[in-house]
Amino acid sequence: MEWNLLIMLLCACATGAGALPVFFIRGISHRGMDSILAYTAGIMVAASTYGLIPASLKLTNLYVLCIGVLTGAVLLSILEWVIPHEDVEHIRMNSRVPSSSLMMVMAMTLHNIPEGLSVGAGLGSQIENLGVVVALSMGIQNAPEGFLVALFLVHQKVRRGLAVCLAVLTGVIEFVSSLIGYSLVNAALFLVPYGLAFAAGAMLFVVYKELIPETHGHGYERWATFSFLAGLLSMIGLVEWFR
Repeated sequence: MEWNLLIMLLCACATGAGALPVFFIRGISHRGMDSILAYTAGIMVAASTYGLIPASLKLTNLYVLCIGVLTGAVLLSILEWVIPHEDVEHIRMNSRVPSSSLMMVMAMTLHNIPEGLSVGAGLGSQIENLGVVVALSMGIQNAPEGFLVALFLVHQKVRRGLAVCLAVLTGVIEFVSSLIGYSLVNAALFLVPYGLAFAAGAMLFVVYKELIPETHGHGYERWATFSFLAGLLSMIGLVEWFR
C-alpha cells in the first residue's frame, strides 16, 4: 500500500510541478499552447486505447466495456453541463469577471476526478504494471494541465503564487479520488473492469470535446498533428517498456 500511495501522490503532484513555470514564463504562443495540448491528447488516447480498454476486455466482455466507456463520457458531459466550462483560449485575457477563475478551477477539478479514480483502480486491480502505466500517463498529462490552469489564472490578474496554489489544489482532488478508486477496487474487485472502462471513456471525452478542438483553431494544425502523434507514441512506448 505504501508504494501505491507514493505513486498516487507523485501523479497528483505533477499538476503542481507543471504550474511552477508560470513564475518564469510571461506568456506562451498559440503554437506552443496547441503543441502542448495536442501532445497531452496523444498521451490520453494511447492510455485509453492501448492500456485501459485492453485491460478491461481481459477481465470482462464487450458489453461491460461499452457500459463503462459510455458511463464515463456521459457523466463528464453532465458535470460540464451542470458546471459550465470555460476554455483557456476562449476567455478574454483582460477579463476581470471574478467568477471566471473559479469556474476554470472547478472545470479542471472535475476532469481530475475520473483521472484519479482510474489511477486508484489501476493500482488496486492487481494487474501487473497497469497501475504504474495509468499513473504515468496521468502524471505526464497533469503537468501541462497544471501549467494551463496557472497561466489562465495569471491572465485573470490572479497573483502567481495563488495561481500555483490553486493548480496544486486540483491535484489534491485527484489524489483524494485516487484513494477512493483504490478503496473501491479493493472492496469489490468486480468493479475493476467497469472502473478501467469508465476512465477510458472520460479521457476520450476530454480529448475529443476539449483538447483536439482547442488545437485546431489558430492555424497550427500541422504542428498539433505531429505533437499528437508524438504523445501517442510516447505513451505506447511507456506501456511496452513496463510490460
